[in-house]
Amino acid sequence: MGDLAKEHPIGVYDSGVGGLTVVHWLREVLPREQIVYFGDTARVPYGGRSSEEIIGFSRQILAFFREQGVKFVIAACNTSSALALPVVAPSSPIPMMGVIRAGAREALVTTRNQKIGVIGTQGTVESHAYSHALKKLEPGISVYEQACPKLVPLIEAGYREGDVVDSPLQEYLGPLAEHQIDTLILGCTHYPFIRPAIQRLLGPEVELIDPAEATAKEAEHRLSKLGLLSGEKQAEDCFFVSGNSTSFHASALRLGYTQRVEHVDIEKYTI
Repeated sequence: MGDLAKEHPIGVYDSGVGGLTVVHWLREVLPREQIVYFGDTARVPYGGRSSEEIIGFSRQILAFFREQGVKFVIAACNTSSALALPVVAPSSPIPMMGVIRAGAREALVTTRNQKIGVIGTQGTVESHAYSHALKKLEPGISVYEQACPKLVPLIEAGYREGDVVDSPLQEYLGPLAEHQIDTLILGCTHYPFIRPAIQRLLGPEVELIDPAEATAKEAEHRLSKLGLLSGEKQAEDCFFVSGNSTSFHASALRLGYTQRVEHVDIEKYTI
């Protein structure tokens, strides 16, 4: 890619605000990098959509990132990581990675009783992507997966605590607790926003794994291997969304992100 590419930004995408958890860790681990973030808020949530739709969305977003000149792409969305990445990444002109492998590795290092729970969207859970990744690394591991379709819409709407969050969480976490898991993978980048509620309901003995941190560290490793680590601090991060930029900006502000948010007509992009 050449020396110029080192100074190009990293592209990060998700269905909504969830991927900002990955942006947070990228800022910690790779402070010299510029990030171009895309939230597909016009089409959130991804969880109940077909594989074909998710693959098509990822290809459109990749075309947008090419226009932005990004040097590396992170599918911060677990659903896209599970369903689209295996199809899109091999032919992508830009190196890509997702969040699942890094999260699986972290969970295996953490578990003490070899019983790991996974919560995610319908699409992520039905793909069994985490289960496959975990068992590939450790065949004897026990994995219990739970789809949580009600959570992303609540989080996107700004809910973080209270009965409106606790009620569906009790429904989803109850079966996992019965399996005596000691480690839970937050298999959707939205879920760290309600981490305190999840921890409270499961109890302190269950370790929660946020794949975002492990993903940032793996991204650093991948960029270093590709010779693409930025040599000096780059321009301010840029945020783009396919839906309403004002509502996303309000959500981002609550999380400490002050950047301007621009709307993009993502439907016009093809690859």
